[in-house]
Order: sequence, then structure tokens, then C-alpha cells
Amino acid sequence: MPESTKTGAAEAAKAYAATHRYARITARKARLVADLIRGRSVNDALEVLQFQHKRAASFYSKLVRSAMANAGQTSDNVDVNRLVITDCRADDGPMLQNCMRFRPGPQGRAHPFKKLTSHLSVVVAEPAGGTRRRGKKAAATEGATTSTETAPASAKKAPKKKASSKQGSGAKE
Repeated sequence: MPESTKTGAAEAAKAYAATHRYARITARKARLVADLIRGRSVNDALEVLQFQHKRAASFYSKLVRSAMANAGQTSDNVDVNRLVITDCRADDGPMLQNCMRFRPGPQGRAHPFKKLTSHLSVVVAEPAGGTRRRGKKAAATEGATTSTETAPASAKKAPKKKASSKQGSGAKE
């Protein structure tokens, strides 16, 4: 059993990370963009981020480029074009200057609000098996061919509706 864990650790690809701490954006808004690029190749992610109309897209674009640069500088045998985003997250940070701010409210009241920050992180790694990530169209067409092959030629039809036994009673004419 220990031998298999050693080989699994040797096969694991080295990961390269980049973080932006205390980013002046809420984590909830940044997670929308993080979910878009998680699992994509770095070139595909940069293309998606370029055309996103979200403020967090510029933060993540810089982070992906930084992680690519980290991978290129720390190791000579890494092809930065083959890197895949394995982890992309937006964690909550502290409030700005650790205090609430106030806005004027109705009838002389003051309404508090928070200026939130977040910690953004991106981790990239080379794919383990050397396989390229397939697009949605390729996966959809492959899934469609396998489902038709497994289904029999004469598919079951839905049962017919039964005739109502109360046709004549209580019907308005």
C-alpha cells in the first residue's frame, strides 16, 4: 500500500500559485468570475476574462498571468501554454480599516455599511495525463452518440391516458 502512495505522489503535477490579498472587491462578486475560469486552460481563461464585463475579471486576469510567470520562472521544463487552472477561489477578507461606515438615512438616521475586501487566489498546474481538456461541443456530441448506441431501437412509449369514467355525470352543456 505505501508503494502506491509514493507513485501517486510522484505522478502529481507541481502546482504554481498566485494570490492577491486584501483585494478591494467583495468575495461574492469575485466568486462569479472565479467559477467561470476554474478548470479551464490558462489561454482559454484569459480569453474569457478579456471579454467579461465584471470588475473582478481584471483582478483574475492579472492573477492568471502572475501564476503563469511563476510557473515559467521556477521550472525550466514547464510549458506555460499547457497549464490548467486547478483551483480558483475568492475568500472573505477583513473590512476596510476594520470599521463600519455610515450613510445618511431617512429622518436624520444613519445607516451603516461595510467596505469589504477579499483574498483572491489562483493555482495552475500541468495536466497529469497529457490529455487536453475537451470543449463542451466535443463532450456533448460524444455523449449523444453513446446514449443512442445503448438505447434499443424500439424505445418505450408513454402509456396512453385512460378515459375518464365520469364523462356524462356533472358535465355542463
